Amino acid sequence: MLAATALFTVMSAMVKELGGRIPFVEVMFFRNAFAIPVVMAIALRRVRRPGEIAALLRTRRFPGHLLRACTGTLAMASSFFALTVLPLAEQTALTYTTPLFVTVLSIPFLGERVGVHRWSAVLVGFAGILVIALGKGAFQGGAAMPPLVQLGVAVAVLHGLFSAGTTLLVRQLSATESSATIVLWQSLLMTAFTAAALPFVWVTPGWGDVLLILGIGLVGGVAQVLLTEAHASAQVSALGPYSYSSILWSVALGWVLWGERPTLATLLGAVLIVAAGLYILHRELVRARQRKGQAP
Repeated sequence: MLAATALFTVMSAMVKELGGRIPFVEVMFFRNAFAIPVVMAIALRRVRRPGEIAALLRTRRFPGHLLRACTGTLAMASSFFALTVLPLAEQTALTYTTPLFVTVLSIPFLGERVGVHRWSAVLVGFAGILVIALGKGAFQGGAAMPPLVQLGVAVAVLHGLFSAGTTLLVRQLSATESSATIVLWQSLLMTAFTAAALPFVWVTPGWGDVLLILGIGLVGGVAQVLLTEAHASAQVSALGPYSYSSILWSVALGWVLWGERPTLATLLGAVLIVAAGLYILHRELVRARQRKGQAP
């Protein structure tokens, strides 16, 4: 999990480096296209007979897969755009808001009851967002916070919302669909969505950019395999805290590659958001143990 998180952060750094020259939608296409053979390789490990290959894509819930691919595409677009206008550490910290939005959206979509503990964590997390935004000069008017940076902060937060929607849709789909089927449809549909946009944004990359694009595919693919192996070896709840190690990698890479020194507001906001996410995870574990204890 630590290695996967580090490689995903390296991939984000490559996306940020390309952002000034190649449209982020074009980068998204290559990221999704390169993911297909990796996902297929992982899925085919469980196939024992040729007839089982077609079964991986067989589904009665295509509208659910389509909606999940839409939210996934919007989440990736938000993340990639934010990378082009924000320092790497700030973008990373703001994308940690997914657990906060999952908690809020679980009320209308899953009918869950959210107690005072998780509501308090959500408020602390959103306070962290405000701290980062205020550190950038938000709400001060004038030229304190350029419009493009304002948009970048807002879009980075929207990533958490779209990613939370994706998470909840996966929970619903997983009741009847295998993880291989969900991931395969995600990769195929997200590639198709971004391919449809290519004629409107295409910029022919130079050789240096081609190498970065290949690097994004390679590093992202290896990271996906490592993430899959991690989830196969331990419970997701046990791995959750390690995903926050990406803030350390993003601070280091941003500092070394672009001289981005994180401000005190960024660090304080990141601490609040991460603390909120970890506390929500803790409460989820407590509730899971309580449900298990009540089970017959």
